[in-house]
Amino acid sequence: MKTAIVLFTRDLRVHDNPALAAACRAAEEVIPVFVHDPKLNPGRNRARFLDECLADLRGALRDRGGDLVELRGDPVHEVMRLAKEHDAEGIGVAADFSAYAKGRQRRLAEACETERVALKVFASLTVVPPGELVPAGGGHYKVFTPYWRAWQATRWRDVEAAPRHLTLPEGLQFPPCTGKKGETAGRERLAQWVRHLADYEEGHDDLPGDRTSRLSPYLHLGCLSAREVAARVEGKEGAEPFVRQLCWRDFYHQVLNAFPALRHRAYRASAEDKWRTDRHALDAWKEGQTGIPVVDAGMRQLAREGWMHNRARLVTASYLTKHLHIDWRAGGDHFFELLLDGDVANNYGNWQWVAGTGNDTKPYRRFNPTRQAERFDPDGAYVRRYVPELAGIEGKAIHEPWKLPAGVRRKLRYPEPLQLP
Repeated sequence: MKTAIVLFTRDLRVHDNPALAAACRAAEEVIPVFVHDPKLNPGRNRARFLDECLADLRGALRDRGGDLVELRGDPVHEVMRLAKEHDAEGIGVAADFSAYAKGRQRRLAEACETERVALKVFASLTVVPPGELVPAGGGHYKVFTPYWRAWQATRWRDVEAAPRHLTLPEGLQFPPCTGKKGETAGRERLAQWVRHLADYEEGHDDLPGDRTSRLSPYLHLGCLSAREVAARVEGKEGAEPFVRQLCWRDFYHQVLNAFPALRHRAYRASAEDKWRTDRHALDAWKEGQTGIPVVDAGMRQLAREGWMHNRARLVTASYLTKHLHIDWRAGGDHFFELLLDGDVANNYGNWQWVAGTGNDTKPYRRFNPTRQAERFDPDGAYVRRYVPELAGIEGKAIHEPWKLPAGVRRKLRYPEPLQLP
């Protein structure tokens, strides 16, 4: 093959990128391309992070003699136009599983058939591709534990090496390259964090310690390959609890693949609650002004960093849905707007799990925020970090400021807890 195009979507890396590796093996010239789709709103934090990741990808491709073509518009139209301009014979793309991504892939397949261009779709977003594991009765796995057992027993695909060299067609124009933050930063973080893997199970719920990997933004945009991450930790002390989290990520992608409406419709319609409409309470939750310190700390961390500790995600989501009885979609959309790792499958899958409309086998599960805070932030360090109004309160009393004397409470300038329905 003379010329092939690799369409990057959520696989912004050169290491373990099956589409890129296959194109480099099959074609003399390879055109890497990313299309900024105006129909997709990545949210302000992910938009900035995406630009950084693309700059890093461009640098990695240039180190290998290639570059990255960045276009704007409808991805199918722009890629097919590029294919015509350079007589490309093949296009490679990573499979994705949201309703929009599957529609884009279907339209691309139809256009390629019309133009007689070969299209190959590669599994690279998850460790195990959605649809590869099917329960005995057919369909998809609706409960995590049996999926985890099947997932562990599966032979994973081989990790692809990064290509050593790319050759571009003549005549392509590229902007200057700046910054190295995407794949480069993700791989550096992975290398550093693996050294602390043995402490993961004990420390991953520790709110002030922040001992989670923080790899999720890099996994979301594909700066890191989930398959390669699994390979890096496999067999190491303490690996299983972390690998289980990678399996949860795969689990929700196979749920999304089978139920594309996960973002908008209850997975278990029979469990859908009669949600309240309370604009004041919803705004207070978003702004970290609920009067519940651990909830407010989590929401302020989200606003400040575009990220939130996983334990805080569970607590804040449970407070919105199980205490305030506000629709999980409102909470999920707010998270999706701000999170660097905002991902349709995992964000809305987890929101539905907490709300009791999703894959939790105990849909009436409810997290008591004060007990959660006392257990996972016993000295209040996490709350003090993000709720400075309470920084002067010593010990675990910080978790229940409404119990302080009235005169002390007035000086705090911190709200009383919202009135629950």
